[in-house]
Amino acid sequence: MEAEAQPVKATDRPAPLSSQWWPAGGDHEIYVESVGRADGIPAVYLHGGPGGGCQPDHRRLFDAEQFCAVLFDQRGSGRSRPKASREANTLADLIADMEMIRERFGFERWMVVGGSWGATLALAYAQAYPQRVSGLVLRATFLGSRAELDAAFLGVLPRFYPGLHQDFLSLLSPQEREQPLQAYWRRILDPDPAIHGPAARAWHDTERMLSEHTPGRSRLDLPSLTGARPLPTTPIMEAHYFSHDCFLRPNQLLDEAGRLAGIPGIIVQGRYDLLCPPATSYALAAKWPQADIRVVEGAGHSLYDPGVRDTVIKAIADLGLRITQSGR
Repeated sequence: MEAEAQPVKATDRPAPLSSQWWPAGGDHEIYVESVGRADGIPAVYLHGGPGGGCQPDHRRLFDAEQFCAVLFDQRGSGRSRPKASREANTLADLIADMEMIRERFGFERWMVVGGSWGATLALAYAQAYPQRVSGLVLRATFLGSRAELDAAFLGVLPRFYPGLHQDFLSLLSPQEREQPLQAYWRRILDPDPAIHGPAARAWHDTERMLSEHTPGRSRLDLPSLTGARPLPTTPIMEAHYFSHDCFLRPNQLLDEAGRLAGIPGIIVQGRYDLLCPPATSYALAAKWPQADIRVVEGAGHSLYDPGVRDTVIKAIADLGLRITQSGR
């Protein structure tokens, strides 16, 4: 649950050790790169969305002298091909891709790092393959449930941004407003550009404003929704996943949290995250005693809210040291 990010500018982004496209299931080719040192602590970074894609700035989350980190664009996302493809694109497919990547790099275990939707995928993978996970660093815990989406878009949005909520609903017919999220997902997945274009841009912009603690604006630019703006990928993949309940059983990630037993973890949580509130992280930690929650005051959902990225970098480094000392 995360709009496509606008990363901060930096001049010291490390170059990848390797970058390539690997064939996956169906027609998919996934973009995979690695950074750091070949003999470093194995780690993998999972981007948000679904559909967000990895950014060069994400490489900087990992100390190049400490880690061998793998970053990949999930099916249909970023540089992976075909772009925005929903065929053979489920949570189980993404987990299988992760196992294929781990095996091809020859890692016995790796640290799994992810935020928002990346945290969802990290938890699902760790519960499927706990013996392959040396540790977990999560940011903005999202459990992939419909209740979380309803809370964000039907509860938080009208309460904190009533004008934005009005704009958000204005694209829908009175009948569609009875179930606005399903209506948006139907529109976004409609093959007609006149239907999916405005809906995708409105969803993207609304989610972006909810994700930032101090957004630059708080209303939709309604005329621009039907203009020539590029169509973002994230809403398409989110509509696909969310309309299928993220391919999870109800309450699956909490019910199976016991499978994380023995895996050390750090959860980075923005105090004022309107999309993935602290209560979710605390509910997970209650079932996962090895998890340490680090709250970032004055921050919302975005990795680029003040203090969040630095806290994630420190969490990764701290957990890496713990893994090295424990021999996991």
